[in-house]
Amino acid sequence: MFRPFLAGCGLVLLAGAAQAAAPAPASRYTQDPYPSTYRPVASGPVLLRGATVLTGTGQRLDGADVLLQGGKIVAVGSGLDAPADAARVDASGKWITPGIIDVHSHLGVYPSPGVSAHSDGNEMTSPVTPNVWAEHSIWPQDPGFAAALAGGITSLQILPGSANLIGGRGVTLKNVPAGSYQAMKFPGAPWGLKMACGENPKRVYGSRNVSPGTRMGNVAGYRAAFIDASEYLRKTTPKAAKPAKKRWWQSSSAPAASDSEKDTGGKRDLKLDTLAGAIKGDILVHIHCYRADEMTTMLDLAKEFGFKISAFHHGVEAYKIADRLAAENVCGALWADWWGFKMEAFDGIQENIAIVDRPANSCAIVHSDSEEGIQRLNQEAAKVIAHARLAGIEIAPERAIRWLTQNPAKALGIGERTGTLEAGKMGDVVVWNGNPFSVYAKAEQVYIDGARVYDRADPARQPKSDFMLGQPATQGAAAGGVR
Repeated sequence: MFRPFLAGCGLVLLAGAAQAAAPAPASRYTQDPYPSTYRPVASGPVLLRGATVLTGTGQRLDGADVLLQGGKIVAVGSGLDAPADAARVDASGKWITPGIIDVHSHLGVYPSPGVSAHSDGNEMTSPVTPNVWAEHSIWPQDPGFAAALAGGITSLQILPGSANLIGGRGVTLKNVPAGSYQAMKFPGAPWGLKMACGENPKRVYGSRNVSPGTRMGNVAGYRAAFIDASEYLRKTTPKAAKPAKKRWWQSSSAPAASDSEKDTGGKRDLKLDTLAGAIKGDILVHIHCYRADEMTTMLDLAKEFGFKISAFHHGVEAYKIADRLAAENVCGALWADWWGFKMEAFDGIQENIAIVDRPANSCAIVHSDSEEGIQRLNQEAAKVIAHARLAGIEIAPERAIRWLTQNPAKALGIGERTGTLEAGKMGDVVVWNGNPFSVYAKAEQVYIDGARVYDRADPARQPKSDFMLGQPATQGAAAGGVR
């Protein structure tokens, strides 16, 4: 577990603020036997004053204030009033953004140190393993969580790896110190379903002389799995009540006898529960896919079986189908400039994200897939801005910040609750020492649900895991400050 660094007590409720929509009730496919136990750290009101504020909605406000109270954002604007007991932070000369959200991380399932005993992200025993959940591999002591916090990461999705056609469920976490993954689990966030195209599954299983060994084997494997799930869904969907039948002795006002709805599905199947949840839209589909042609195949697969793809991850050729991604409301969760490390990554360009971001209704995201890259996603986004400029595309900071906040929140199904600085949303905020898209940018303070959980100038608010206590690497250095 992590050492506690702030006292905890009950959450103060915010009167009068807009409340985020409550999560939809779980279906039988998404009932959670391991529910979130996350509780926000109690904190008093905070007024951040005089900063350049990027709201995450496309706005930039100069010399503006942000008021946090009861764990929520109360207001953003100039000259805000605050309660007498509010902590007042002089943020003049600094920049404020929503907390950064990484949609593709393996922290906790491939933690540091990177040894085989910690390799818990791929269940490589079958090409189709939707029954496994990444959350059951998460090691909360992974020092990578604290390092990511120092880079402004307030929420992140932990996914299984990409060895399998269908790798299992991912989970969204709040990036807070905790002794269990449930205490980090983002309340009410939907699960993600990790799928993978291309070289990885066909290489892993083809080398064992097991299907799939080709890309056509990949698609056959997806289809077989979703055919089974469609039949399971049909069998487990409650039957409509039969028309009411009146008995001869009943008056017209008496209730008639009818057959109640019933579940005819029989024994639960953990694999098919997950796939049925994806078909119903209760579990969001995230697909590791590099090539444009394979992404179009997966879009057609989704139409065949009636599920919705939330995001393609990595997608080095997403620029080739940017218009279709926007038209079908599918996000591209992409790297700034990774390319060429295998054949399917060969045709990448450094303007990829900028091009995916151009159409109306686009949803471009900068993701990490790296325990190191997650510490500086702001700088990864800055690379995109720089390469777009060389290509004659100017991208303002107020637009680029959406790649790290609003758009990933949308892809994870938590956009009604976080990802932007709007009244009533979670108080997930980062105070930067300057423009976050500068190579010199550092997160100075990080707030999660209104509580200052990281402060670069205060060692008491630089959490470190029990695993790192007493380690030579931490001696004489502030934990969480090494990026």
